[in-house]
Amino acid sequence: MEFLTQVQEGWHKLMDEYSDPRTRDWPLMSSPFPTIAISLTYAFIVKVLGPKLMENRKPFELRKVLILYNFIQVIFSAWLFYEASIGGWLNGYSLRCEPVDYSNNPMAARVAAGCWWYYFSKFTEFFDTFFFVMRKRYDQVSTLHVIHHGIMPVSVWWGVKFTPGGHSTFFGFLNTFVHIIMYSYYMLAAMGPKVQKFLWWKKYLTVLQMVQFVLVMLHAFQLLFKNDCNYPIGFAYFIGAHAVMFYFLFSDFYKQAYIKKAKKQKFSANNILEINGNSEVLTSKMGNGNLESTTVRHRKVEY
Repeated sequence: MEFLTQVQEGWHKLMDEYSDPRTRDWPLMSSPFPTIAISLTYAFIVKVLGPKLMENRKPFELRKVLILYNFIQVIFSAWLFYEASIGGWLNGYSLRCEPVDYSNNPMAARVAAGCWWYYFSKFTEFFDTFFFVMRKRYDQVSTLHVIHHGIMPVSVWWGVKFTPGGHSTFFGFLNTFVHIIMYSYYMLAAMGPKVQKFLWWKKYLTVLQMVQFVLVMLHAFQLLFKNDCNYPIGFAYFIGAHAVMFYFLFSDFYKQAYIKKAKKQKFSANNILEINGNSEVLTSKMGNGNLESTTVRHRKVEY
């Protein structure tokens, strides 16, 4: 019992004395458990409950909803990027080491508020997956997708609670820029085949994500060698580790979705050409009309 009491006292001390007093009473900021509960509920809905509810239903037609949703996400991401830029990253923040301003200075308070709204945006991104489930696009509800979306609100919560500003906001600065491009792509893709034929650059979104994580890694881990602004070093480990994890997850996805898939398609195409070529030669030699018809049918099956 004494051990549990010490743990409880230590937890309350961490939450009440070491956290940023400016964000302490903001929505969902008193404890990480509501955020954890919401994230777990999200995972349950998209992996279990949602597919079960859709089992005997036709996929929803959500084209107009998707266009509107992605347009709103573009605007929201652009506003968050603007706030991160004005709040510091294009207005005097140091890429080398930037401390957290815990004062009630208007600009510092603006940055802290921007951090909370960035945290809130991680919940709005859940709708990406909800729409996949409603459309029965279960191939899109991958382990990578669910981990990425489910873990982000929990990860960002700690930043808003303890370090809403300074060095750690570099990730949000880059991430909101990437999301402007990403949701623009999704919005255009939802507009149908007439627009989709111009969206050849889909795979480069994944490349952009990976570049983002490499930059975050370098930016975070540099504090392990020199931390002359006294930034809480634990958050450098925390953010850097997340960037490493997501980099390898997205890298594996890129290999599976583009490199290996392209090799399989090339291999299949070569096999079809070889089979068809041999069949055509055989048909020419035999002069057999029935064999030619068989060959045509054979081509269709292979294709």
